[in-house]
Amino acid sequence: MKLSTPESLSLESLPQRRQATVAAIDWSHLSTPEARRLRELGFDEGVGVEVLHRASLGKGPIACRIGRMTVALRRAVAGAILVSPVTQ
Repeated sequence: MKLSTPESLSLESLPQRRQATVAAIDWSHLSTPEARRLRELGFDEGVGVEVLHRASLGKGPIACRIGRMTVALRRAVAGAILVSPVTQ
């Protein structure tokens, strides 16, 4: 299921240090443990998120901030999270 709109992009594609809001999560793209972990961490529609760092090799994890927490997500998981950048 592709969930993109002109104003949204995947968390994997969000530029570093750009604040965004979670618009949707493609739960069917995630395994049950991955989905459970995201829910436990507080990932849900309407939550603010920001990419802090990407692994230099291009295939490693993405560090992002959700609320006051910093979490590392695999790129495949970040690709299932659709965000809307916050205009400043």
